Parts: sequence; C-alpha cells; structure tokens
Amino acid sequence: MGQCAPQVFSGITPEQYAKLAAKAQAAGIDLSGDSGTASKFGVEMAWNYSPSTQELTLHCLRTPFFVKAEDVNEKIAALVKEAVAINTNC
Repeated sequence: MGQCAPQVFSGITPEQYAKLAAKAQAAGIDLSGDSGTASKFGVEMAWNYSPSTQELTLHCLRTPFFVKAEDVNEKIAALVKEAVAINTNC
C-alpha cells in the first residue's frame, strides 16, 4: 500500500472543479462536494477544494500492492492539467 504527499493545484476555478468532478463521476469516482474520500480498484483518494482560494488538494491515501502511489499521482496531475486546459480553451 502506497501513499504520497498531497498534491495542491492552484487557480482552479469553480467551473474547472465542476468539470473535473463530472469527469471523475463519469469514470465511476464519486467526487461530490468540496471535500471527501473515494476509492476505486483499491486506490483511495481524499480531496479538498476551496472555491474562495481556488485551491484543490488531492491526496492518494492508499494503493494496492501492484500500483505505485507515484504512478497514481502522475496520472492525477495529468488529468487535472487536462481538465484545466480544456476549460480555459472554451
């Protein structure tokens, strides 16, 4: 089981967060509300979003033995950057 330091993403507008949450829900991850935890396939995540500071913190709490937490963090960072880029190009 792996765990990494939390990742903090700044400048995430409420619209971008909503888009990211919708994308997560489409993938079967219940990212509802501004904070909470969710798990899928043995990966457990915690999140906290502050609309006032536009800061999103994502923390990989647990992974199965065959998945590196660092790999999960890299995938999360790529997905957040993709969601932000999609929204800013609209």
